[in-house]
Amino acid sequence: MIRAFALTALAITLVQEPELGLETALETARADLEENAAWAPLGEQLFENPALSSDGKISCTSCHDRERGFADSEPTSVGVGGQRTLRNTPTLLNRVLGERFMWDGRVATLEEQVLMPIENEREMGTTVEAAVARLAADAKTAAAFQAAFGAPPSREHLARALAAFVRTLTYGDTPFDRFRRTGDISALTKEERAGMWFFESRGGCWRCHTEPNFSDEDLHNTGVGAKDGVPEPARAAITGDAADSGRFKTPTLRGLVDTAPYMHDGSLATLEDVVAFYREGGGKNSHLSPRVAPLDMTDAEAANLAAFLRALTRR
Repeated sequence: MIRAFALTALAITLVQEPELGLETALETARADLEENAAWAPLGEQLFENPALSSDGKISCTSCHDRERGFADSEPTSVGVGGQRTLRNTPTLLNRVLGERFMWDGRVATLEEQVLMPIENEREMGTTVEAAVARLAADAKTAAAFQAAFGAPPSREHLARALAAFVRTLTYGDTPFDRFRRTGDISALTKEERAGMWFFESRGGCWRCHTEPNFSDEDLHNTGVGAKDGVPEPARAAITGDAADSGRFKTPTLRGLVDTAPYMHDGSLATLEDVVAFYREGGGKNSHLSPRVAPLDMTDAEAANLAAFLRALTRR
């Protein structure tokens, strides 16, 4: 049986079946979810444990807030010593469907990704070895590792537990899913249906924001962060290829209402701002994706598109 956590306004609660709209996608992840099921409860405890940070004050939940769609409400988050992170905190929803991780796609697995904030000097500001030592020194936590893995805390088991928990954070059953999967016409308003039509036709939004998670898991230069026609290094800082300048990973659109502000730098505060950005053709720069161009749309169509994007959040 697949274990999945369903986000509510206040908490996450355990559900037993893949959520509406994700059934086929999660079928491919079933083996991972079932294998990880026994480790997820420990992972949830560790997710909330400030012992993973150098000052004992920052936990994963400090930036990935449950009530904010496992994202943050600020453009960049606050880490140890009051330092600001360099990029907006992305949601963790549906990362079980992820094919690459981090805004620049530098990481191939969740097990790698979940350890990186621990060693980031602006986030948790410690080493994995030091964090593991603190966990091992706590009798209750050490016992929880022993129960889950038959071994004391270690780098490998810390990564497995945290990744197992993140894989349970699935998010479907939105008004869009009820409209699409059950044929419930009333699930979407006429404005939301018009916005969906624009999204799937003239808007071309679907080319990067593909179903079911509304992300192609690829990287594109949309011009966010470009200044005076010069894009940020972005993916190019990893690959060394100038053609990758300004390319950042396509985020999921699920849960958007809860995960503002938007973009890798948190520079767009509202969904109306996002629509306006793409309506104008993104941010002009030397490596702008050919998929991004000014959109021929009326003010009413812009409002409808924003309404549809809101229908990808539960209500």
